[in-house]
Amino acid sequence: MSDSGDEEWSTEWIPYSERNEWADLTPIPQDDSENPVVAIAYSAKFREVYDYFRAILAHKEKSPRALELTTDALRLNPANYTVWQYRRDILRELGSDLHQELDYIEEVILDNAKNYQVWHHRRVIVEMLNDASKELQLTENALSVDAKNYHAWQHRQWAITTFNLFDNELTFVDRLIAEDIRNNSAWNQRFFVVKHFAFTTEVIQRELQYAMNRIRVVKNNESAWNYLKGVLHQSETAALDQYPEVLEFSEELYNSGSRSPYLLAFLIDLYSEQSLTAEDSNEKKSLARKVYTLCDDMAKKHDIIRRKYWQYIAEQLKSKLDSKQL
Repeated sequence: MSDSGDEEWSTEWIPYSERNEWADLTPIPQDDSENPVVAIAYSAKFREVYDYFRAILAHKEKSPRALELTTDALRLNPANYTVWQYRRDILRELGSDLHQELDYIEEVILDNAKNYQVWHHRRVIVEMLNDASKELQLTENALSVDAKNYHAWQHRQWAITTFNLFDNELTFVDRLIAEDIRNNSAWNQRFFVVKHFAFTTEVIQRELQYAMNRIRVVKNNESAWNYLKGVLHQSETAALDQYPEVLEFSEELYNSGSRSPYLLAFLIDLYSEQSLTAEDSNEKKSLARKVYTLCDDMAKKHDIIRRKYWQYIAEQLKSKLDSKQL
């Protein structure tokens, strides 16, 4: 259990047992049994706050003082699901100003940005208000601290989808990618947004060009290669060679000396697909040889740690081609 807020408010804080307005309530101690295997070293403050919280929970009290008590309890442990749930029950019962609650939870999120419970509480309050006007800015602030914060991205996607806030999202994502071209979360968000509007032929061509332009800047960027591949799979046949400009682009990189493992992996997949569909036997053999050569290079030079995987890929292609000849 966390006492992270202890120092900040210890000098001003008055124990509940010394407050006249709480004299009517008998605290309920934590039942850890007589001989716990591992006794948790609760601080005196933590023990008192949660003893009183258990009391209001037992009495089903939903009052302003109970709301204040949940604030203290969450300050000590912001990951406590029961306290958050009961806080929401109190807010509903009291008809509290939920915009004030948004301000409160924003402060909590900025200090606990990777805590699932705080983001869940935020979502419920936004749903109660039916107002997501602050969510894009909130998540942008959180992402400016940690651009790969899963909870912030999840909340952002939820808000965008639920309240149809897609309009300026590509601009936002493009800025993040420009700031950090390897930001896989931003690339994932781009795919999420584009998919919402549908992958038409024109959109696919636009996104392929976007990815290729970014790869030209940083060739050894797994995120951009994954995006390129993902967009190609949205085409009618989901074939990697359906757009000749992509094959030309990849071979141009290879012929100019690039040996990015992501480029080689892409060419292995592409040539493997082509070899399995080629009608001409000589073309089939030529493509297969390219795959075997690239797999060997990956196993021995560019991706040694996964050498067995690349050996497996070569063997699998050979097995498939042999079975087709039977």
